[in-house]
Amino acid sequence: MIDTMQNPLVWVEIPVTDMERAIKFYNALFGFTLTIDNTGPNPVAMFPDKDGMGTAGHLYPGKPATDGQGPTPHLAVQGTLEDAIVRCEKAGGQVRSPIVTIPPGRFAYIQDLDGNSIGMFEMATA
Repeated sequence: MIDTMQNPLVWVEIPVTDMERAIKFYNALFGFTLTIDNTGPNPVAMFPDKDGMGTAGHLYPGKPATDGQGPTPHLAVQGTLEDAIVRCEKAGGQVRSPIVTIPPGRFAYIQDLDGNSIGMFEMATA
């Protein structure tokens, strides 16, 4: 059972205007594989959740907030944050901040192809 006091965020939904385009962007940027799931009332593209007990989420057909003004989920990157920034730009996203270092790691803000605000996060190494 999840201890909600330790992990209060359990789900995130990111609205996109073109599912196929968004799936290609997120797959290229973060290195995971999103595929469309049609088992619910709407098609969604699920983010991976290794054990089914962590924070998870999906992309869904919807109306994004204007100009990155909605909530900002932070997604873990594979490799370095610098490499993720290059992948973001190559995939058509826009980097919106310099790299920020905090005790748990480093992050940078980007906007996806629909203008959603996304944080790319690299965990600190021990």
